Amino acid sequence: MSPTVNGATVVAGAAAPATTASAPPTRRRMSSTRWAALAFLAPLLAYLAIFYAYPLYRNVELSLHDYTPRAFVQGNAEFLGLANYADVVTSSTFGLALRNTALFTLVSIAAQYAIGLALAVFFHHHFRLSAVLRAMFLVPWLLPLIVSASTWSWMLNSENGIVNSVLEAFGIGQINWLTSPDSALWSVIVANIWLGIPFNLVILYAGLQNISGDLYEAAALDGANAWQRFWRVTFPLLRPVSAITLLLGLIYTLKVVDVIWIMTTGGPGNASITLAVWSYREAFGTGQPDFSPAAAVGNLLIVIALAAGFVYLYLQHRQERS
Repeated sequence: MSPTVNGATVVAGAAAPATTASAPPTRRRMSSTRWAALAFLAPLLAYLAIFYAYPLYRNVELSLHDYTPRAFVQGNAEFLGLANYADVVTSSTFGLALRNTALFTLVSIAAQYAIGLALAVFFHHHFRLSAVLRAMFLVPWLLPLIVSASTWSWMLNSENGIVNSVLEAFGIGQINWLTSPDSALWSVIVANIWLGIPFNLVILYAGLQNISGDLYEAAALDGANAWQRFWRVTFPLLRPVSAITLLLGLIYTLKVVDVIWIMTTGGPGNASITLAVWSYREAFGTGQPDFSPAAAVGNLLIVIALAAGFVYLYLQHRQERS
């Protein structure tokens, strides 16, 4: 028989529906949490779609059509497929631009990293005025690129540049730094190295702060000299920071346009042209915009940067597994 409470019959199992009734509020809470997460993600997704996905899509579309200024306005560009890429690769400028890009990029990031690492290790040994000197090394990073490039262009001017004036004081004749095919590329490389040293200094100096001083003390007790402590302790422990520093430096240097354009405009002739400068010149630098080949060259740069990124991820994954 069912129990009776105050004359009312209590049926066994009557409390079961209460458990079922509590499920909808739980589902509602999960649903509200999901919507809140989507609301937080929405600005990021919108930013990526507007400033990354859509420009990339438009760049690919430009490279696959024949976009003249007229077609760009009217929107009736002829579809060419991969013809623009074929024209770019078979162009007489492509080989020179690719060689200059490789030379400009590799020499720049290697010198920037080496000098930045040397300065970071130097400033890691705290001494009087180290903070002031470290702040002074950030000046090239803080200046607008147009100011830095214009300053270097004036310093290396053949007629009245300060560099030639100093050389003449030592009996060395005039050198055409920016107007000679033999020296134009190396001149912009030197300027770009100077601009990139502060970035490497800041990142590598921050990495050095995370290395425990106990490791250096233990190495010194084992009889290691300064070079052995650097090679056996500092350099290996800086490897993760060094990898991301070199990757960011590579991506940044691949797309350098302003420094080269202000100093040499890719000349004389094509002596200092790179893929990035070539793309800019095709689109905006000739007075007769040719957007489609410019987009094709830009997409080749994107592929190179992506390849470098995948290599970095592969090496990082292999290091984590080992």
